[in-house]
Amino acid sequence: MTSAAAPSFAGALSAGALVLDGGMSNQLESAGHDLSDELWSARLLAERPEAIVKAHLGYFLAGADVAITSSYQATFEGFARRGIDRERAAGLLALSVGLAREAARRARAGGVVGQPLWVAASVGPYGAMLADGSEYRGRYGLTVAELEAFHRPRLEVLAAAGPDVLALETVPDTEEAAALLRAVRGLGVPAWLSYSVSGDRTRAGQPLEEAFALAADAEEVIAVGVNCCAPEDVDGAIATAARVTGKPVVVYPNSGEAWDAGARAWDGRGTFTADRVTGWYAAGARLVGGCCRVGPEAVTAVARALRPPSATAR
Repeated sequence: MTSAAAPSFAGALSAGALVLDGGMSNQLESAGHDLSDELWSARLLAERPEAIVKAHLGYFLAGADVAITSSYQATFEGFARRGIDRERAAGLLALSVGLAREAARRARAGGVVGQPLWVAASVGPYGAMLADGSEYRGRYGLTVAELEAFHRPRLEVLAAAGPDVLALETVPDTEEAAALLRAVRGLGVPAWLSYSVSGDRTRAGQPLEEAFALAADAEEVIAVGVNCCAPEDVDGAIATAARVTGKPVVVYPNSGEAWDAGARAWDGRGTFTADRVTGWYAAGARLVGGCCRVGPEAVTAVARALRPPSATAR
């Protein structure tokens, strides 16, 4: 698919459920890559791009329809701290889309995968650039205008690279959501907006009804929902998102384990199971997958829950 096919992505979404991939970081770590520095998986855009292609490919072969690019933590500011100039940083942001496209090409080569495959360009929150856990708190002390100014340049680069959709993801508060909704205007690429939540509120504590309402009239936004949250928080969020916006809902929670920002490690027990998926679909979820610590086996289970067995045969 190319950027010219973006309206077809919206059409595919309206026609039925699409399966998202799982966590990029756990795929890369399972392949032996160290992601302990501040750039996280974005570091491999510069150092090991083939590893990113293989990670995407693993999810496509597992049954995902949509690959979310490795640009979540890729920013001009973050790259600058590593001595990467603006021109090179822009090239790496664009490369993240190209690598996902290459994975889709390989997945479809020889008829291994038959259905259309899509690319969502990841746009993480401001706190992801800080790499200090503040992406799970929000309220950075910046104005909406300042946040818009931070996001717009990389959104422009990612949009120009031709993804099918922009994934405005792991948004912790309504202030950053308002900034992102302003920043995507006029780019010519549809977007989804997904919050990171705790219970029935954003990570910053705002009611989800208020948070989702921001996107209700945004023409660029074709789906709203939640990601990078506990699976247990998804059910209520779907109902609220569908009721408030009338748009398809996107959900891709974590495994259920908790992230310790200080230790930069996961802790706890996984609770992500595919038997939740049919209920999510019935409530209005149309983009369904997993975030951190959700791997290819879980994505295959999601695909089987959403499609008849013949449609997921590889």
